[in-house]
Order: sequence, then C-alpha cells, then structure tokens
Amino acid sequence: MTYLPPPAEELRFLDAELRRLDAHRAQLLARRAWLVSVLQSAAPGPATPPFGGPAPATAPRPEASAPRVQNVLLVLGGVLLTIAAMAFTLVSWGHLGIAGRAAVLGTVTAAALAAPVPLLRRGLRSTAESVAGLGLALTVLDAYALHEAALADTDGTAYAAMAATVLAGAWAAYGTALGALRLPRPAALAAAQLPLLLTALAADAGPHGISAALLVTATADAAAALLVTSPALRPVRIAAAIGAYGTGGWGLLGALWLSWTAPDPGTAARAAALLLPASAVALTAAWRIAGTARTAEPGRTGATSATSGTDAPAAAGTSSPALPSFSPQPLTTTLPTATALLGALVLLAALGGVLRVTLPGGWAVPAQLLGAVALLTALRISRMPEQVRHGVAWASAAVQGLALLWALPLVAVALFGPLGWADRPWSGGPADARDAVTVHAPWLSHSGPALAVLGLLAGALALLVRNATWRQRALAGAAVLAWAAALSVPAALELPYVVGLLLLGLLTVAALALPVLPPTGTVLALVTSVDLAFLALADRTATLTALSALTVLYAAASTRSRLAPVTAPAALAYATALACATGATAGWQAPHTALLVLVVPAVAVAVAPRFATTARVACEVTGAVAAVVAVGLAVADAPMLALVLSSLGVLAGATATRPDRRAAGYAAAALFALAAWVRLAAWEVTAPEAYTLPVTVPALLVGAWRRRRDPLTGSWPAYGPGLAVTLLPSLAALWRDEGWPRPLLLGSAALLITLLGARHRLRAPLVLGGAVLVLTALHELAPYLVQFADALPRWVPPALAGLLLLALGATYERRLRDVRRVRDVLGRMS
Repeated sequence: MTYLPPPAEELRFLDAELRRLDAHRAQLLARRAWLVSVLQSAAPGPATPPFGGPAPATAPRPEASAPRVQNVLLVLGGVLLTIAAMAFTLVSWGHLGIAGRAAVLGTVTAAALAAPVPLLRRGLRSTAESVAGLGLALTVLDAYALHEAALADTDGTAYAAMAATVLAGAWAAYGTALGALRLPRPAALAAAQLPLLLTALAADAGPHGISAALLVTATADAAAALLVTSPALRPVRIAAAIGAYGTGGWGLLGALWLSWTAPDPGTAARAAALLLPASAVALTAAWRIAGTARTAEPGRTGATSATSGTDAPAAAGTSSPALPSFSPQPLTTTLPTATALLGALVLLAALGGVLRVTLPGGWAVPAQLLGAVALLTALRISRMPEQVRHGVAWASAAVQGLALLWALPLVAVALFGPLGWADRPWSGGPADARDAVTVHAPWLSHSGPALAVLGLLAGALALLVRNATWRQRALAGAAVLAWAAALSVPAALELPYVVGLLLLGLLTVAALALPVLPPTGTVLALVTSVDLAFLALADRTATLTALSALTVLYAAASTRSRLAPVTAPAALAYATALACATGATAGWQAPHTALLVLVVPAVAVAVAPRFATTARVACEVTGAVAAVVAVGLAVADAPMLALVLSSLGVLAGATATRPDRRAAGYAAAALFALAAWVRLAAWEVTAPEAYTLPVTVPALLVGAWRRRRDPLTGSWPAYGPGLAVTLLPSLAALWRDEGWPRPLLLGSAALLITLLGARHRLRAPLVLGGAVLVLTALHELAPYLVQFADALPRWVPPALAGLLLLALGATYERRLRDVRRVRDVLGRMS
C-alpha cells in the first residue's frame, strides 16, 4: 500500500524541496553569467571558477591585438625610413662628393640588408621583414643614384629595364639565402613584371610588341603560380597569380583591340598570333588548377600525406609557428571555370578577328558561331575536368547568345512588318514577300547570314544538348529558332507574295502538330497565324482565303482536347474577322454586317458545352467579344441594333438553360429590355409606358408568385426586371420631356415603390425606387439650381465645397457607422 504522510510532514517536505530548487537555480544563473562574460571578453579568464561563486569581473575588450599593433608600428617605421632615404637621395645628394655618396648609400644599404640575419637568430621575424623591406627600397635608390651619377647619358627606359632585371635577380637570390623572409621573393617577382615591358617601350616595338611583352610576362607568372607548390612559397605563388591576371589582362585588352581594329588579314593574323598562345596558357592553367584541386580533395592519399607533412612542425610544438599550408579548396568552384571561360573567349575572339576581315557581307558571324559550336562539340569527346568543361561551355554559350542578338532584327522585321497593312487594307498585293514585310521598316542587308545563324543555333540545341533535365527545353528552344528562320525565309529569298502566304500557312500547320512541348508549338502557331492574317490584308482575295483557312484549321484542331483552350477561341476570332471581311466584300453597311457577325456568338453558345472547363470559358469569352463587335457595328442603326440585342438575348437565354450558367438569365433579361427600349426609341415613341406597363404588371405578378412558392427567392430576380422595364425607360423619357405630368407620375410611382420596399424590407424596390426618385427630383430642380449658381458670386462654390469637405471630415467616423447600419439593414432584406 502507498504510504501517505500527514499534511504537516508533507508540507515540510515540499518547502525543503522548493528551497533546494531555488538554491540550484541561483547556482545555474551564476554559472550562466560567468559563461556570458567569458564569451564577451577578449582576455582569458580563470579556467574554472567555483561552481557556486560569483562571476569574475572582466576587463575592457581591446580593439586591436598585440601582433596587429606590432605590424603597424614596424610598417610605419620602415616607410618613414624609406621616405627619409628618398629625401636624402633626391635633396641632399648634391652636398656630398662621389666618395661620400658611395660610402653613405653602400653602408646604409649593406647594413639594412645584413641586419635581418641577427634579427632572425633572435626570433624577431617581423622586425627582420621590415628592415629587409627597407633594404630592398634602398637598392632601388642605389640604382637611381647610379644612373644619375655615372650613367646619366644612357636612355632612361632601357636603363630601367636593365635595373629591374638586375634587382629582380638580386632580390630573388637574397630571398633564397634568407629563406625565412617572406618579402624578398614576392618583391623580386613584382620587379620581374617590368623588364620586358620597358624593353619593348625602349625599342619602340609598337602596340603589337607591347602586347606581346605583357603576354609573355603573364605567361611566366602563370608558370610560376602553377609550378611553385611548396607551402613555404605561398606568397610567391599568390604574387605570381596576381601578376598573371593583372599583366595578362592588360596584354589581352591590347591584343583584342588590335584584332578588332585590324584593317587587313595580315594585321588580324598578327593579333591572333598574340591571342592564341594566351588562350592556350589560360586553358592549360585552368586544367592544372582543376587537377590540383581534385587531387587535394579530402580523402585522397597524396593530399593526406602533404597535409600531414605541413602540419608536423606545429604538432611537434616548435617555437616558431608553422606556415599555413596552401589550401586549394576555393579553386574547386570558380577559378578554374572563370579561367577556362577567359581562355575559350580569347580563342573565339582570335578566330572572329581573322574572319571579320576575311569573309564579306556579315558571314563572319555565322563562321564564328560555327567555331563556337565546334568548340562545344569538342567537349563531348574531350577528357577535360568538369570545371574546365563548364567554362568552355559558358564561353560557347556567350558567343551563341551574341550571334542570336545579331540575328534578332531580321526576325523582328519578318514578324512585325505585316502589321503595317492594318492602315492600308486591300491596297493591292505587293511584288514579293520582302515588300510585304517592309511596309514601314527597311530591310536588313545581312539577311542570309542571319538565317544561317538561326539554323546553326537550332541545330546545336537539338543535337548537342543531351542532358535529361535540359533536353525538352533545348528542343523547345530549337523549335523556336527553326520557326524564326522559317518565318524569315520568304522575305529573305524574295519569294512571290502568294508563295510567302502559303509557306506561312504550312508553318502554322507544322507548329500545331509540333510534338515537342505542346504549349510552345501552339503559341508559335498562333503567332504565325496572326502574322499570316495581317500579311493577307494586302489583297481582298488573299484576306478571305487566309481567314477561311485559319478558321477551318483551328476549328479542326479544337477536336484535340490539349489544344482546345487556344485553338477554339482562335477559330471564333478568325470567324469574326471573316464575317466582317465578307460583309465588306459584299458591300454591306456595318449594321447589316453585324447580323453576319452574330453567327459567331451563336456557334460559341452551341459548341462551348462540348469542351472542358478552360476551353469552355475561353469560347464563351470570345463569343462575348464577338457580340460586343456586333453591337458596335449596329450602333448607328437603331432598328438593327434592337434586332442584334434581341438576338443576343435569345443566345443568353439559351445559355441560361445550362445548370452551370443560370446567371446568364439576368443578361438575357437585360438584353431583351434594352432591345425593347431601343426599338421604342427607333419608333420615336414619346410615351413608352404604354408599351412597358403591360410587361411590368405580369412580370411583377410572376415575381410575387415565385416568391410565394420559394420564399428564399431574392427581390432582385423576382421584382427587379419588372420594375426596371418601366422605370428606366420612363426615366430616360423624362429628361426629354418639358411637361409636368410625367415627372409627377414617375416621382409618385417611385416614392410608392420605395415605401413598399422599406415596408416589406425588399432590396430591389428600395434601391430602384429610391434611385429613380432622386434622379426625378434632380431633373425638376435642375433649372433652379442653374439659376441659383449663376446668381452666386464666383467665390461661393469653392467656399461651400471647402466647408462641405471639413464637415465630412469632422463626421467621417459617424458617417461610416451610419453606412454600416444601412448596409446591415439592406443585407437583412430579401
């Protein structure tokens, strides 16, 4: 059995447990405060304070570490000493004799170069680096002093080239002798950037020679960056990489400019002779970087052993910190790809420079594109690293994109040129297909090369892209490019006008049957058919033939369910255009043509239920647009407009017989009422009530009977049509009536309807009666309001408007509350 202590004993137990928990919580909070202080403090605190003791006080966090302060002081000292030496050499040099000059510079330079030896023995490595930097700067001043004192008659540029060569060799030897110093060897590499460039300038080698000097120097830098693999020489490798990209970049810019501006094949070949080796160096470097990065990946034997050898001194606990090993991990992402991209672009640029001055008439672009495609083809059979392949592929894609941009103007003229016939229909057929598309735009001179570019791009996408993810998209892109080329062929070849129309028709059929990505083919077919329709506007027979063929084609294509959402409304649209063209050909007036256009909404009503939801809605919307066109054509003839409206009412009523389109009954009632009003206006009836009241009374009785059978029926479907049949025509007649009986009778009837709607809480009578009552009152008060406005001073209306706005702003919240109340009251009405 479970033991239950007395209440007093259990209470003492609970109090003791709570005190223990409070004490433990205090200890945890103290520990947490200490941990936060340790994380926020830069100075190390005690290893482990007493668990329950208070957190130790923390000192202010320093803003700079001690090594950083040391390096700043040493660099500043070296810079100041270098500036002092320069000032002495340039300003105070003339006060000493030749022996004094040599003694001073020789002694200071030798001391500065020898000082790092004892400093390194004492472990003052940073100080040794600073003094060595001063010594290297003094050697430059020595070279300058030597030229000014003994070799002043020699050419300055040639002497600078020789001095840079000597200094580079001397610094390299000095850095090799004192291997612990990091500065001399990168400095020697930096000095080595100048000899070839200065030699070319001294020899007046011209732009080609200067570019060659820069590219040769960059090649040597690249070789150094790739061949130097020792972790201890990482600064040399970094300096070599910077020199390769910097010097090589300037050399490439010069060579590319020479290739672009070459006036003859010989000059272009000389520029290509500079670019091709640079391209080979870039591709080789990318290949080597990618291979080095791959072999250095974690888990490979060579990388593991190299890393272990590098980290051994640090693990042994030597006094001097080990040099950080060169980690090639960042090279596995962007550097090989970017370098390969640069190399491939330079290769294609060299080819393009030669082709530009060799091939006439714009054919250099398709030739260069062929080279880019061939480069992409070579990737499929090569064994390049993946990063290099990506870079070369991006270079080929860039050239292909530029070629496509160059060819797009031809497609734009062929696509948008036929739109110019919209303002000159049936003005006579053009001489050929080129004249047909250049109504408002000039023709391009490079149409043949542009067509070749489109064909090559389409073939490359279709044949070379094999990746499963991109295959369908590539085929769709190839189809678009092939379509653009086929669209431009008739104008480019100056085919006869009729042949151009036939080719566009065949292209429309082929695009509809395209098996690759059906949405793409459907859209291309639709665009081509629109182009064909506008192009056919030049000739009457061509217009009727093209519109008839397009209507039949899209109607037949609508039997395929996947195409119906686009082809069915397109067939109705072309049928509408065909009806208008047929009426114009027969010489009918626009109102009579409207009767022919009504066939399209009738067909839409008949065929829409046969389609799925999307195609059904598209057909109904297109039919509604055709109905609006018919109304617009008939608006100038009132009797014909009434006939069109009543016909549309019949179609809307037929649509309302479908269970999912019951709401079309409202449109049918509105169309019938509008047709009746237009007919009354056409008959010049001055008392429409004689015709509308016989309809209103039965309509209201039917509405009351419907509400009695179905109490849930609203007032709008029950009483709205009956009331509108009389109130709205009477209101329209009121504004043309100057007598008093109609306003009195209409206002009284509207007041009675409004009161009945308020009494029985019916929305339709309340809204219709109130609106008609207000408009009738405004009609009666309008003359007096005009007279009153003429009698007022000009400043009164703005002042009244301002007061009104102030009053409305002051009572805005109360007005909103009243509006909500009215809305709620109307919402509760039936």
